[in-house]
This record gives sequence, C-alpha cells and structure tokens, in this order.
Amino acid sequence: MLYFSEIVNKKVYTVDDIYIGYLEDIIFLVAENPIVTKFVIKDKANQKLIISTDYLKKIDKNLIVEKEFLVSYLEENELYLVKNLLDKQIIDLKGNKIVRVNDVALQDKDRLSIAGVDVGILGIFRRLRIGAENFYKIASFFNIRLASQFLSWADIQPLELIRGNVKLRKKEEKLEKIRPEDLADYLEKTNVINARKFLKILDTEKAAEVIGNLNINYQTALFKHFQIGKAAKLVGFLDPDEAVDVLLTLTKKKRDEVMEKLEPQVKGKIVHLLELSKEPIGALLTTEYLTVGPEDTVRHVFEKIKNETKDFSSLYTVYVVNKENQLTGAVSLHEVLKEDLDMPLYKFMIQNLVVIHLTTPVEIAMKKFLKYHLTSLPVINQDKRMEGIVNFDDITNYVLNRIK
Repeated sequence: MLYFSEIVNKKVYTVDDIYIGYLEDIIFLVAENPIVTKFVIKDKANQKLIISTDYLKKIDKNLIVEKEFLVSYLEENELYLVKNLLDKQIIDLKGNKIVRVNDVALQDKDRLSIAGVDVGILGIFRRLRIGAENFYKIASFFNIRLASQFLSWADIQPLELIRGNVKLRKKEEKLEKIRPEDLADYLEKTNVINARKFLKILDTEKAAEVIGNLNINYQTALFKHFQIGKAAKLVGFLDPDEAVDVLLTLTKKKRDEVMEKLEPQVKGKIVHLLELSKEPIGALLTTEYLTVGPEDTVRHVFEKIKNETKDFSSLYTVYVVNKENQLTGAVSLHEVLKEDLDMPLYKFMIQNLVVIHLTTPVEIAMKKFLKYHLTSLPVINQDKRMEGIVNFDDITNYVLNRIK
C-alpha cells in the first residue's frame, strides 16, 4: 500500500530518462472503486500536464512513464485528490462523525486506486516528512498516543464530492446518527448548491434540524431555492422563531404561498409571531459601529478605531464588509489584539455570522442574543448591507420597559 504523501512531488521521467516534471496531484474516478485515472504533473515551464495512468510503467524513487505519452484532461465523474479530498472534512460512516483527511492510502495491486484515508496524527507526520523513527519520539515527548486511524473508502461519505453528476452513496441510516449541528457546521463551509444536494439525502425532519442550526443568511439562501411544498414541509419542522425569521426574508408572495401549505397548528403559531414583527427593531438601531475591508490589516483597524470612534459609547466588535458594502465577517477586539499588526483580517475573521433584519421580531432578536451569548447583533437588509447594530443592553432595556 502507498500513501499519497509518499509519492507527491516525486520526479517524473520517461523510460528513456527524459525529465518531465514532478507529481503535483492525482485524478481519480468517483465510484465504488475509486480508480486513479490520471497524474497531474508540473513541468519545467511550470505548466500542468495531465497524463493517463495507462502510461505509467513503475513507481519507485521516481515515476516512470512511457516516452510517447499523450496529454489528457479532467472528465465527468473525475476529481482531483488534493483539491477535493485531501484536508477536507468527510463523514466517518462507521464512527458517525465528521473527520479530516490527513493523507490518502493508495492500493497499488493491478491498478492504482484509492483504498481509504488516514484521519489520524500519523497522516500528519507522514505529510510533514517525519521519518518513522521520529514518529514515536515526538509522540512520546508530547504524550500523544499513536494509533492508526484508517478509514476504508466504503466507510466514508465524501462531502466535498457533491459536484455535477457525482452521486453520493446514500447511507441515510448512518447520516441520521450524526448530530445536526455538526452537519450544519460543515454545510456553512460549502456552497448552497452543494448543501441542497446533500440535504436531499436526509429525511425532511433531519434536514429541518440541520437547517435550524444554520445561520440566518444560509437559511435564507436555501429557502429562496426551495419549491413551495418543500419549503412548507421544512418550516413545519423548524422552531417557530427560526421559521418566522426565515419567512420574513422571503417575498410576501412566496411567504403567503408557504403559509397556505402549513398545518393549522403550525400556521397559528407563526401568524402570532409574524404579528410581533411589527415591533420596531429599527427603534433600537444604532449606527455606532465600525466597518473595515477583509484585506485591511490589524494596524489599519487600530488607526480607524483611533480616528473614527472617539464619540462611541462602546465598541466590542469590528465588522468586515466587501467592496459592495455587504457584510462578510466580523472580528472581536480581543482577537484583533492577539494578532500581528500586519495580519489581514480575512485570515482570522468570523464568517458565519448571526444577523437580524429590520423585520425580525424583538422577541426573536432577544432569543438570538441569549442563545449565542452576544453583545451586539448586526442588522442587514435584503442585499446583505448593514443597516446598523442592536446592542444587548438596548434590547434588554426595551423588553424590561415593555413588561412593566
């Protein structure tokens, strides 16, 4: 058995000893038997060559290929190992959890194929080119217990492979055992198209649990693509507070159509909460907030704080907006203080933010504060541009005064 870390960067020669370049990646077929179909080689001109494994003669100190090889290309149902599998999160169907791929094991009998993945510390050591003799020395020094953590291809659900016509093996009974918050955590790191394909694998109740753990921006993006019937089914399983916040971001026409499909009991709760949305969250809005760009450095943040926040009553969070002034992230002052002055914000900012809208009911906004232990919440419009922020103190005073 070979490991990818053992062959990547090996030099590639033809049988007549002509140097071609070095191995950068491999391409494999996404199937029950994931055969390695092609090599990706970086040549002397720093260009990528894709060569079929049919031309491979042997793998030892170097890779040797036939001298009259032809250049190929990526085909349907083929993916790059480095780009689509290595370092990616996968579902360990055997252990019912999400793990990270540290190395990839290759079966070299008959034809090269992917046997499975290494998700343990040994995979990291191998990638770092630490010799076997040193594995145990380092592990002993840091009191790390070394054990092989190998998953066969049959025991994994490769989430990153949800692309085009690539089909996932439907192991619903295994996926059902994974915590919804863990699945939601993963989906927020992928795009909406992939998320929708993945959610189709789950039953409606499980999918709703996962969606309920996503941030409001992601929930909204998903619901805008759902058919009316599908949206209504999912809303029926969502917490009413979360359902209302999602519905309020849809157009009135689509919201009304979804409401018509709901069960009477669920519809009654949501109608009640929608009435609360008439409470003016805008009255609690403050424009005392600071925005910066993702490319700005910590040094630049300090300068902006010094020059633009003299009249602020408080400042705990700095918000990151893109060139279109859309909210893309946030950093706490504590995190800013820990980083080097020349560190750009995009390298450590939080991207999956909890947000509210002008239409968000005060009660739901309050629940978000308490659920996520926040000091402030950004208020955004339909175009993801900031309208302002609401501070926890302000909303607390508002609620208390209303109770009296």
